[in-house]
Amino acid sequence: MPKTKKAAEAAEKKETKVTKAAEKTTKAAEKTTKAAAKPAEKVVEKAEVKKAEPKQAAAKKAAPAKKAPAKKAAPKKPAEAKVDFFVEFGGVQVSVEKVVADVKATYGKDAKEIAVYLKPEESKAYFVADGESGEMDVFFC
Repeated sequence: MPKTKKAAEAAEKKETKVTKAAEKTTKAAEKTTKAAAKPAEKVVEKAEVKKAEPKQAAAKKAAPAKKAPAKKAAPKKPAEAKVDFFVEFGGVQVSVEKVVADVKATYGKDAKEIAVYLKPEESKAYFVADGESGEMDVFFC
């Protein structure tokens, strides 16, 4: 029986050696896999970035085309209410539109900018049209 014990011990030693060698190989393979995976991840990330850039460039080019119709489809402003504005003095009234029309007629030219100062107590309208001042009579009737 001593041969069988020795043979059994020898077989156990071989098994432990094989197991240890297999563990070392497995660990080395894991390290290699991890090391290989890291650069692969970087390559994949770089590839994703490179692929994403043309899409972004295409999106930038496509975006202005989309914006042009949006400008045409701007929301409509509500219609402004018609305003009738009158100045009343001494029981008599005059329309502001009439005063402005008379100022334009008195000035004689098309003005880009007009400021009107109405003084009912003097029955006068003082105005500045394109930097030139003037005055006119306003008849409250």
